[in-house]
Amino acid sequence: MTIAPQSFLYAHDAATGVATLTLNRPERLNALTFQVYEELRDTFRALDTADQVRAVIITGAGRAFCSGGDVEDIIGRLFERDANGLLAFTRLTCDLILSIRQCRRPVIAALNGTVAGAGAVIAAACDFRVAAESAKIAFLFTRVGLSGADMGAAWLLPRLVGLSHATELLMTGDFCDARRAAAIGLYHRVVAQDQVLAEARALAEQLARGPSAALAVTKDALNREAAMDLHAALELEAQVQAELMRQPNFRESYEAFIAKREPRFT
Repeated sequence: MTIAPQSFLYAHDAATGVATLTLNRPERLNALTFQVYEELRDTFRALDTADQVRAVIITGAGRAFCSGGDVEDIIGRLFERDANGLLAFTRLTCDLILSIRQCRRPVIAALNGTVAGAGAVIAAACDFRVAAESAKIAFLFTRVGLSGADMGAAWLLPRLVGLSHATELLMTGDFCDARRAAAIGLYHRVVAQDQVLAEARALAEQLARGPSAALAVTKDALNREAAMDLHAALELEAQVQAELMRQPNFRESYEAFIAKREPRFT
């Protein structure tokens, strides 16, 4: 499978199984264009079944992760669209978030500088957020007269930080600095600016060495069980766990424990 986006950088380390996506419009604070949205969506869909990829990093070049939709290339052009055209665009943005959540590989956002608007929701959709001390985040949609519930933000954010913090962030559109973002659970780790990518890569490599099928099932359960009652959630977990017990990685973990060595998961 060839993954070769034109609107951002893509690299795959065959030795570790880690793929890195780098938003690459640093002169525009990595603002998104229609093409970037489409290629990000398509890339995450492809990564879902890419055999040689075991973990994914998404980051931004320069002094920002992503400042949201480009004012000229997206926002200005939206005024030219009719109702159907606008709905096609908003569905595209939502499809990107769905492709990240449905990608069975662990996805780590390596954040620095501005993380705003659509960039903030992309970060929220990732499984992990490793942030530089400079990484300030804002869900800016109400600042431009739009709903804070955009691209799944009203589904994602309460599950990350709770309803109270999510309400504040989505209704005010205010920036949250890295220290506070970590304190409320939005960022997993905050590190020095020059360490953010190395820290994200170390986490990605750790996850890549793990049992891929088990991590994929865990991510799927986190997506699905939010809408289940306890009985349904327990039955889902019983079914998938029994199936994983029949797979080679479970036996490998046992044999590695007996032999006092690190497991070699597939």
